[in-house]
Order: sequence, then C-alpha cells, then structure tokens
Amino acid sequence: MTLKYLLPVLCLAAAPLQAEAPVVESITTTKQASGWQISVTLSHADTGWEHFADGWRVLDAKGTELARRDLLHPHVNEQPFTRSLSGVKIPEGLDTIHIQSRCLVEGWSETVVAYRLP
Repeated sequence: MTLKYLLPVLCLAAAPLQAEAPVVESITTTKQASGWQISVTLSHADTGWEHFADGWRVLDAKGTELARRDLLHPHVNEQPFTRSLSGVKIPEGLDTIHIQSRCLVEGWSETVVAYRLP
C-alpha cells in the first residue's frame, strides 16, 4: 500500500469512534401530592468514567426545561437502567412532556421523546 492510501486509513483508525446517544427505552409517570414522579429507562454503550449516559431532562413542547436528572456514574454492567425524579412541577394544562437524554461525550441527544401524561 502506498503512502497516498495509507495515510487516510491511519487517520481513520486514530479517530475516536462516535457512540450513539443514550436511547430512551421507556417512560412512566405518577402524579403525587408534591408533583410528578418521572421514571426514565435508558440504554447506552457506557464504557466507563470517560464515556457514559450522564443525564436526562423533562421539557415542554417549546423546549423549556422543567426538570433534570443528572447521572453521576457509568452503568456499564446495568443496561438498560431506570432512574426516577420526584417532585417535578408540570404546568397546569400541559398534557405532554418531552424527555431528552444526555451523554458525557456527545452532550444532549438530538432525539426528544414525547410522552402523553395519564
């Protein structure tokens, strides 16, 4: 293989692999006296402390953040995993929330999942 062809191959081999964004597998909600409890199940190819799903947030239809759940450690051997957030204040009349996941490396996912409140 000539240097002309070898250099692009070596550059590709040295480039970091792009992992997929955390996937929102399911959402459950329960209305409580103190607000809503929202549970989100995520799956992500966590590799360790340097790359893991590190949060999710609740948005309204305009993209305003209503609540956020930060995840403080990787879940390498626990996939998918579910984490909850209690006391979430949902504005009166809002019947659909949106969940957006986040990865330590890639940031906020472009995919936002809509969930109709019961």
